[in-house]
Amino acid sequence: MPPSATRDSRLASSPFHTTYPSSLHHHTTHTKHPQHTPSTRPPFTSIANKFFSASHLVSQHQYARRSLGGNLKLQSTMAQQQTNPEEVVLGQETGDARVITLNRPRQLNGISDRVVYLLAQFLEKWEKDENAKLVIFKGAGRAFSAGGDLKMFYEGKSNDSCLEVVYRMYWLCYHIHTYKKTTIALVNGLVMGGGAAMVAPLKFAVVTEKTIFATPEASVGLHTDCSFSYIHSRLPGYLGEYLALTGARLNAKEMISAGLATHFVSSEKLEELEKRLLDLDTGDESAVRAVIEEFSTDVQPDEDSILNKLSIINKCFSAETVEDIIKAFESEASIDGNQWIAPVLKGLRRSSPTALKITLSSIREGRKQSLPECLTKEFRLTMNILRSVVNGDVYEGIRALSIDKDNAPKWNPTTLEEVKNEDIDRVFQPFSSEQELQVPSDDSNRWSGKYENTVYGRASS
Repeated sequence: MPPSATRDSRLASSPFHTTYPSSLHHHTTHTKHPQHTPSTRPPFTSIANKFFSASHLVSQHQYARRSLGGNLKLQSTMAQQQTNPEEVVLGQETGDARVITLNRPRQLNGISDRVVYLLAQFLEKWEKDENAKLVIFKGAGRAFSAGGDLKMFYEGKSNDSCLEVVYRMYWLCYHIHTYKKTTIALVNGLVMGGGAAMVAPLKFAVVTEKTIFATPEASVGLHTDCSFSYIHSRLPGYLGEYLALTGARLNAKEMISAGLATHFVSSEKLEELEKRLLDLDTGDESAVRAVIEEFSTDVQPDEDSILNKLSIINKCFSAETVEDIIKAFESEASIDGNQWIAPVLKGLRRSSPTALKITLSSIREGRKQSLPECLTKEFRLTMNILRSVVNGDVYEGIRALSIDKDNAPKWNPTTLEEVKNEDIDRVFQPFSSEQELQVPSDDSNRWSGKYENTVYGRASS
């Protein structure tokens, strides 16, 4: 079965799945994109009609200091799970089931270098363990994961110190998408960016009334990362462009209907569901699905959901450039009944012009790229952005949102029209072969390409 085949098949069955383009002609300038010709593309998400604004990002995504502690702790089969604040990731073994708990609740389970390292250790061990049949992902506290630790990036801006965590995260994303055991995410709260990369690709993704999803990277000068140029480019129509450029929220009902998640379970039932899964002693997908369905409820999007506005989204976000997208959206905003557009436009205009153009280019390229190609490209983009190859917008965005918290980033350049095509092309340029992300080529070397075995790791040892 090819990577993400299970997920893509569930997406194709979404009631919002439609026929969309498959072939885009190769282009060298990343600010222009030809109109697409039809093919079947599985939808991947839906978007709530509330913009995930900078103020929301600040209030919901307060990252704390980089974690220095954390030991890999595998618990014995019948042992009680201990909540040691020193451990940023907990691993539990119970019969045939394994449980990963992201354990930085005060940081909304933000992803640090230690978190990524431990996740990879657990997943490799369990994939190779014949006794491990089922792997459950969950987060401690009120979030599943709010994504990457922004302050970690800010503090490492001068010496490339974040290269290791970036490399390990993209390498890990490939293994999560292609994991060989049955996987389940129990998502009860905020899930953003890199955190969502541990949810969207899984065979089962259980969400609750508390689940909120967003990928607001462009608002801080980044791009839609951690495999989301692959995921977003497989949304129905042009929802991918909408979600990536606006950072809009999704609620659980919309995630279910669009195919991003599989089941809705009330938060009060989640603990009992986990107990039943741990007692199951099998990774058989039919058996797992049957247990989840005992607890799940059928849901549909609300009347005012963005899923009921797909014609407008497709009309506007199919435009070739960010400038044209905004113009089309402004035109629609003047029509009666489209009051929901105004706050979205406001947020778009507040985001980094350079990041918006990089993001659109990445999503459009993702439509014709494989998962490994998307991850390799995203690794280049992230490193070039963190290295300020074009500008320092990412550090200005983090400063405004998480350091000084003035919510007033000063982008360079300040307008879309001032962004140079050649600057966008520069951040997409390939690295030398030894400096690229080393994605495994086949199952025989599936867990090769680790950071410590790359030119980067050897140089730092």
